[in-house]
Amino acid sequence: MTKIHRNRTSLTMENQLMELVAEPSGEFKKFTRMSLEDFEYLLNKVSPVIMKQDTQLREAIPARVRLAVTLRFLASGDNYESLHFLFKISPQIISKIIPEVCLALNQVLKEEIKIPSTAEEWLDIENGFARKYPRAIGSIDGKHITLECPSNSGSEYYNYKKTFSIVLLALVDSSYNFIFADIGSQGRISDGGVFRNSLLWQKICTNALNIPEPNPLPGSNVDVPYVFLGDGAFALTDHVMKPYPGNHEYGSPKRIFNQALSRARVVVENTFGILVTKFRVFKKPFQLCPEKVSLITMTCILLHNYLRKSNTSLPIYTPPGTIDIYDNNDILTHPGTWRQELESNSAVRDLLHVPRRPASNAREIREEFTNYFFALSQQQNLP
Repeated sequence: MTKIHRNRTSLTMENQLMELVAEPSGEFKKFTRMSLEDFEYLLNKVSPVIMKQDTQLREAIPARVRLAVTLRFLASGDNYESLHFLFKISPQIISKIIPEVCLALNQVLKEEIKIPSTAEEWLDIENGFARKYPRAIGSIDGKHITLECPSNSGSEYYNYKKTFSIVLLALVDSSYNFIFADIGSQGRISDGGVFRNSLLWQKICTNALNIPEPNPLPGSNVDVPYVFLGDGAFALTDHVMKPYPGNHEYGSPKRIFNQALSRARVVVENTFGILVTKFRVFKKPFQLCPEKVSLITMTCILLHNYLRKSNTSLPIYTPPGTIDIYDNNDILTHPGTWRQELESNSAVRDLLHVPRRPASNAREIREEFTNYFFALSQQQNLP
C-alpha cells in the first residue's frame, strides 16, 4: 500500500463526503450532479448490491464512497488516476468499483426508461408534440459513441469517420426524457442499418408497440399514421418522418414542412446535449472496452431521466437556461447553455446522413403532412 493510503479508513472517507455536504456553497450538488436527498435514495437502493465485507487485512470501502466515486466519474470524466488522488483509492480498485456500481444503478433505475405499451400511453406522448407536429409520438436520433480501438476487434467497430465506436439509438418525448435506448451496435454497421437492426424497428414491424390507429389530420379526410421524427440519417418510412433533402425556396411547402419537423424534433437535440454536457464522461473518446462503454452510457441515460423527474435535483441538473427557449411563434430566442458547453472532440458524434429512395406510401404520408403544414401557414398569415 502506498504511503498516502495508509491513513485511509472508513471514517476518513465518510468525513470527506460529509465536508462536501456541510459546505454551504452547494459543493456536494456540483460534485454529484444531484441533491443529497436523491443521493441518499440511490444509496439505499444500491447498498445491498455494492456493499462489501471487512476482512482481517483491511476495511471495506463503504457503499457511500463507492457510489460517490462512480457519480463523480460520470459527472466529471476524470480518469481513474485523478479519482485515485481524490479518494485515496487505487486506480485498480476504482476500475472495479465503477462497473459494479453502474450495474447496480441499471438494476434499480431500469423502470426510468419504459417504452409505451398501450395506445393511451402513446397518445399522452403525442399530446406533448401536438401543437408543433400532430401525430408525432417521439423524436428519434442516433449517435456514435467513440472509443479507443478495442483489442482483437479487427474492423468490427471501425466507422466511416475512421474512428472506433458503438452506436446509441434513442427515442425521446417532448419533456426531454428518454423513452427508448438501444446501445452497443458496432460502428461498422451502416447508420441506416442501426435502426433496421434495433428492437424498436422489430416492434414496429410486428405491430408490438400498440401504436394508435391512423386517423386524419385536422381539415383532412386522409388517414395518416402516428410517426417518429428523424433527421437525414434515417430512412423515410410509414412511421418515420424525415426532412426533404436539399435547400428549398422560402415559403415553399417543402421548406415549411422541414421547418415544422425541425421545431418539433429539436427536443432530441436538447436531450442529447444535456446528457453529454452534464455527464462529462462523454467529453472525450472512451479508453474502455465496448461492453463497459455500453454500461456507462445506459447508466447516464437512466440517471438523466431520474434527475429530470426529481423535484430536488431538476434545478441542479437542468437549471433555467439549459434548454432552448422559443417564443410563441416558435422562434429560438435563447439557445440552451449546453450549446456553448458542447466540445467538438466529445465522444458523441452524429450519424452520417445517407440519401435513400423511400417507398411510395411513405412519400404520400410525408406529402399529406406537408399539405397540412402549408395550409396552416397560409391561415396564420391571413389578416
